Amino acid sequence: MTPGARLQAAIEVLDQIQASRAPADGVLKSWGREHRFAGSGDRRAIAERVYTVLRARVRLSYLMSGEDGRALLLGALKHLDALTIDEIDAICCGERCPAPLSDEERALLSATEPDLPDWVEAGVPEFIAQSFKEQFGEAWIDEAQDLITPRAPVDLRINTLRAGIDDPVGGALRLMAHEGFTPKPSPLSALGLRLPPAAAPDVQKLRAYTSGWIEVQDEASQIAGFLADARPGQTVVDYCAGGGGKTLIFAQTMQGRGRLIACDVNAKRLAVIPERLARATARADIRRTGEDGSGLDDLAGRADLVFVDAPCSGSGTWRRHPEGAWRITPASIGRLADLQLAILTRAARLVKPGGRLAYATCSVLAQENGAVADMFAAACPDFVPLPITEAARTPNLTDQARETLGRIADGHRLQLTPHRSGTDGFYLALFTRRPKD
Repeated sequence: MTPGARLQAAIEVLDQIQASRAPADGVLKSWGREHRFAGSGDRRAIAERVYTVLRARVRLSYLMSGEDGRALLLGALKHLDALTIDEIDAICCGERCPAPLSDEERALLSATEPDLPDWVEAGVPEFIAQSFKEQFGEAWIDEAQDLITPRAPVDLRINTLRAGIDDPVGGALRLMAHEGFTPKPSPLSALGLRLPPAAAPDVQKLRAYTSGWIEVQDEASQIAGFLADARPGQTVVDYCAGGGGKTLIFAQTMQGRGRLIACDVNAKRLAVIPERLARATARADIRRTGEDGSGLDDLAGRADLVFVDAPCSGSGTWRRHPEGAWRITPASIGRLADLQLAILTRAARLVKPGGRLAYATCSVLAQENGAVADMFAAACPDFVPLPITEAARTPNLTDQARETLGRIADGHRLQLTPHRSGTDGFYLALFTRRPKD
């Protein structure tokens, strides 16, 4: 494909992302299947262009007075690639390439870039900027930019059930070295490995993955799973299990001993868990629950740990899925907060006296996180806060992790972000249920 044809393909992909709720990587894969003449180099170049534009979307949309793929792409050529009008004219020739510039587009591209509002500089929707100002204070722009702009690394978690506990990190590093990859130990997770984005392979094709030695899991998610502290012999419920990432952590820290239940209302998400468990040599009882939480009556008041990774905006993953930043609205966040509180309240009924309850989201928005945790605590006084620093005594965290958590934790609440912890955005609040008198 010519450079111009690649740009036209990027416009088409951007328009498809705008018109659908599908993730950008899914749209790109679909485009590749439908255009098999495009080689791997073409697909890679188109994907890189699409993600570059998505990360700068707020700025480009503001400067070009438009949100369609063509407006964003033309804005990127001017404001990111620093091309001149003549150079853009040469690309937009209309022969399997972007159409020639209109007079309006030419005027927009010729204009001097104005002073940008702070929310445009930060790269987030205006209503999100106000929330960030209240939550992060003077650091809000850095928090916002780090949440969207940098490409995220690929984080891996070593499975000690498969790797053994004597030297799991060294064993996994040697296995990956045989395949030509040299990840570094993660700074916070004692069982984590990290690859830079540019060096990341298709992990699912690696022998270390297919043989169950490693799983793909962001370090923030690993930290939350370890802080929950599922132990051998306990009854543990992964209440919103999704695809089972936390389930696998709990199976690992429980060392295969105890009762582990993974449940979710979505059967499609649950369907992927058995294969992942088999690969990891782990076991769990998988249950589909009703919208009202039905299906778990036998566990009421019996669980040592209930982990609630609630449905959320996904704002903590915007550096991986930048298209998510403009798919949320104030109304959708309000609906999510209501749902999160309802789910957390239902899940709490399963916790036995003296047991532990963990509330988590992959969000950085206070409305979904601290506000929900506080409303739950006010409505359920038999649940008391468990300080993050106390939970951080788990051996699966590094000394650097304990220092970081001690610095950024707010009592029993923890907000991880790319800016402050070098991870995805992730929230965790820990509670224990008062023992009976």
